[in-house]
Amino acid sequence: MRSPNAHDVARLYSAHEERYGFRGMLGSIDCMHWEWRNCPVAAKGQCTRGDYKKPTLMLEAVASYDLWIWHSFFWMAGSNNDINVLNQSPIFDKLKNGIFPSAPFEVNGHEYSKGYYLADGIYPDWVTLVKGYLCPTEQPTIKFTRFQASARKDVERAFGVLQDNGFALSKWEEIFTTEEMENCMERIQNGGRDRDIIVREIRDRDLHNQLTEDLVEHIWNLPPTFRNAN
Repeated sequence: MRSPNAHDVARLYSAHEERYGFRGMLGSIDCMHWEWRNCPVAAKGQCTRGDYKKPTLMLEAVASYDLWIWHSFFWMAGSNNDINVLNQSPIFDKLKNGIFPSAPFEVNGHEYSKGYYLADGIYPDWVTLVKGYLCPTEQPTIKFTRFQASARKDVERAFGVLQDNGFALSKWEEIFTTEEMENCMERIQNGGRDRDIIVREIRDRDLHNQLTEDLVEHIWNLPPTFRNAN
């Protein structure tokens, strides 16, 4: 299990656009509750939530069209929600440190420097997360939301595979190349200024809204013969 390199990013962009119509899409992100059958009595309170009767731990994962799960974050107590998990997750650490592969793309005449993940409505309005509309009323947003929900099933299918087959997620360590480590250390020595800029860019709500509007226009203008793969 490893983060995508530049070749992987290009492949994911191409495959997701061909299958789902989404340009710049890296994959889909979501969380699930994993039952903790042997949960100690002392931990049951923090691992139990009102909508889950049994103690659980939270699993955050990213999956692509081919069910490649290259990111997982698994340990937070089941009383948390997806936002709590995201705020603790290392999902964007490489991007914040400037060592994720450069992945610009263009949609509806605008260029964006960072790929994104499809997410459900609870996630924040970040430029790296694209959500459907809660109550779409116009035909372009209705179509966009339908396509988004359909494409996002990749991560749900990945969770289904993990559950059906009883697979266990083993602990893994991210391996940085020498060049990546040098770039990361250079940014740290510069006082983290580059990281602060990237974090602000990731959480730019205006840019998130612009990307969503551009994708709505892009999906709406797909040829009538295009059919979302799911």
